Formats: sequence, C-alpha cells, structure tokens
Amino acid sequence: MASLTLNSDNRDELAAALAGERWIVACLCAAWCGTCASYRATFDDVAGRHPDKCFVWIDIEDQADIVGDLDVENFPTLLIQHHDTVAFFGTMLPDAGIAHRLVQSTTAQSDEELQRLTSNNAERAGWQRNCNLRTLLRDAL
Repeated sequence: MASLTLNSDNRDELAAALAGERWIVACLCAAWCGTCASYRATFDDVAGRHPDKCFVWIDIEDQADIVGDLDVENFPTLLIQHHDTVAFFGTMLPDAGIAHRLVQSTTAQSDEELQRLTSNNAERAGWQRNCNLRTLLRDAL
C-alpha cells in the first residue's frame, strides 16, 4: 500500500484519518531534495508493512500553509501521531529497517504511556504545541 500524498484536493481525507483511531505516520520532505526523492519508495514500503496506519507524504513547500511553521531541520523528517498526541517528530536516516522499527515501537505504546512521556519531557511537550497535524490541518482549512 502506498502512502497518501497530501495535496489541496485530499485535505479532508487526511482530516478524517486524523479524527479516527488510526496512527498517522507523516514524512515531511521537499520535492527538490534528492534524499527525499529516493526515500519515497522506502516510505511506501514501510507503509505496506503497516496497513493499519495512515501514511502521508507532505511536501513542506507545497503544503507550507499547513506545515510551514514546523521546525524541519533535515530530510526526511517523520511525524508520528495518535489522536492529539505527537509521539515522534524528528529526522530519520533514510532506511526502511530503522523506519519500520520506529513505527513499530512507537505505535506499540499506549495512550497513557505517550501522555506520561509527553508530560516528563520538554521537547515532547513542544511537539504537542507545535507539531499536532490535527491542529495544523484544522487551522489551514
């Protein structure tokens, strides 16, 4: 299963996915980035290994009205979210095995565990304020 590419025509579809029970795994990249271009197939491969999750590819320049304020330091950057909890936000090595293990270990955590990790870590607390895709998408609609 390939990932969904966020564009102006499918924002409602992503909003519906975010409102549901599925985990969201977003890759934040840019069209001009060679690493991102080669990582896309890897990201789609990881998506195929996790059909119960919603994988979305977001070009940070094409979708700047949604993600323009996110602090993307390097590519690719992954954002993993469940409900209103951002469980991970950071740069990834472009490796399918690492991405698969990250998705697997992150999504194995309960909502209670994620809340505990968020409340005890200033960086994770910042993710909740600044990186919540539900909020970013709602504000852009």
